[in-house]
Amino acid sequence: MLLLRMFSAILIVHISHPLTDLHRHRTQKIMKKYLDTVSAEPGSAKPGSAEPGSAEPQLGELSSSNHPIHLSWYSRGYLPHRDDPGLYQFITYRMADSLPASKLKVFEAQARLLPPEKRDIYLRKQIEEWLDAGHGSCVLVQPEIAHCIIDTWKRFANERYDLIAWVVMPNHVHVLIRTYEGASLAKIVQSWKSFTGKRIKAIMDEESDREGTRRAGARRSQVWRSQVWRSQAWRSQSVWMREYWDRYIRDWRHYHKVIDYIHNNPVKAGLVKKPEDWSWSSASEDR
Repeated sequence: MLLLRMFSAILIVHISHPLTDLHRHRTQKIMKKYLDTVSAEPGSAKPGSAEPGSAEPQLGELSSSNHPIHLSWYSRGYLPHRDDPGLYQFITYRMADSLPASKLKVFEAQARLLPPEKRDIYLRKQIEEWLDAGHGSCVLVQPEIAHCIIDTWKRFANERYDLIAWVVMPNHVHVLIRTYEGASLAKIVQSWKSFTGKRIKAIMDEESDREGTRRAGARRSQVWRSQVWRSQAWRSQSVWMREYWDRYIRDWRHYHKVIDYIHNNPVKAGLVKKPEDWSWSSASEDR
């Protein structure tokens, strides 16, 4: 665990300062230690791990008396996923109205036509492009809601996990963390979604109530979002989609690639010209 903390600290330093040959040599040794902890192959799951396709892991509804806190390897139908302490995890979850079930079925049917090793990548790409196009109510772009999500991530940072990079997009979020011993990834994500889901409903209900008294100068985007909110069948149900996507960091290159992806997502979606211009991203806090 000490080695993992040292690795985390060196990664952060590397972002701002070039490494000397000596530091690079030490970092490579620490990276080797980290990679040794993530080198187990699928199929080595501990007793009690969920069966492939089970909804149990992503919901986080586990009893410590019947299941281990960390699930090690488990599957949600495509590639295996991993929940072990000390892993760097790239996590994405989205709003329930961001992708219609009918459209997701089309993507899944197309993915099944591909070789098994290419299905997850294809499905991921199709979903990303759909989300970045801005479908659904996109209420996460409201400042109060975006700040609520970020504050929730920060609430247990340095207690249950290291919070490394994040971005709140209009209809989905990306976050990179490193989990601690005793902190299940499934339960961490479930706690985020549970708290923010309730808060988002309350904020949007207040927004809808205020719309009736808005003057002609009211921001059109806010009025439109509240109208969409009132029309949503899921208003009384879940704000967030039940599923979430996670991938553990494999190596140094993957680590930096994920951070670049997170920070550049608003640019890729055409929302801003530079990553630091998007207010609800860790890139903006580095300015």
